[in-house]
Amino acid sequence: MLKMNLQEHITSKQKKQVYVDQMFEKIAPVYDSFTVLFSYGMDRRWKRDLVNMLDLKGNERVLDLACGTGDITFALGERLNTGKAFGMDILQAMIDIAENKRKANNISNVEFCCADILNMPFEDSSFDHITCGYALRNVPDIELALNQISRVLKPGGRFLSLDFSHPGNKIYRWLYFNYLIVTGSLAGYLIHGDPDVYRYIPESLKLYPGQRNVQKMMDRQGFVDTGYREYGGGVMTINYGTKPL
Repeated sequence: MLKMNLQEHITSKQKKQVYVDQMFEKIAPVYDSFTVLFSYGMDRRWKRDLVNMLDLKGNERVLDLACGTGDITFALGERLNTGKAFGMDILQAMIDIAENKRKANNISNVEFCCADILNMPFEDSSFDHITCGYALRNVPDIELALNQISRVLKPGGRFLSLDFSHPGNKIYRWLYFNYLIVTGSLAGYLIHGDPDVYRYIPESLKLYPGQRNVQKMMDRQGFVDTGYREYGGGVMTINYGTKPL
């Protein structure tokens, strides 16, 4: 059970990771079904679009950060012939589920590891492209995460990030945030007996800089050709950029 104070932990760089780790450890067994249910099935389309935007040739080494149970990682692997997709997550519970899927389907061009985005165990310029789903909003330090991503990305490689975002219209944004609070609290209570489990989503989203400011952060980290693709009037976004040659 989550015992930590939500607001106290997600507003602190020092405490946020502890809260996030405990929360995702708890929801790992139902993570797949929840993401589909909570997004009304649109989660699959968003992830498919992210993979399509890379226009893979088939021989790349691609890293999927905060891979969870492996949805994006496996989708990347399906596009690779001689290449390989690597999935990385900070939680072993998520990696265990993803690895069980990999073994059950006898997938040889996908590999998983447990590590922290802020301290990745990879050499500089290790990957042709990097993706992540619902990752930047959860790290304690977005600028440091982007710095690490740039470090392990090859020159000319693309970085794509899918996450909840901030609708531009203020009224729509207010309605959207409150919808997430109500539905998240209800889902947390019904599934886990704890309304804070999924109320974390809107509360963390309030602190998240949003798609426009993430683009500015990527610009500051040296990415070029940055931008974003919005869905549902800005409720979900894929931010993208390229490491210069």
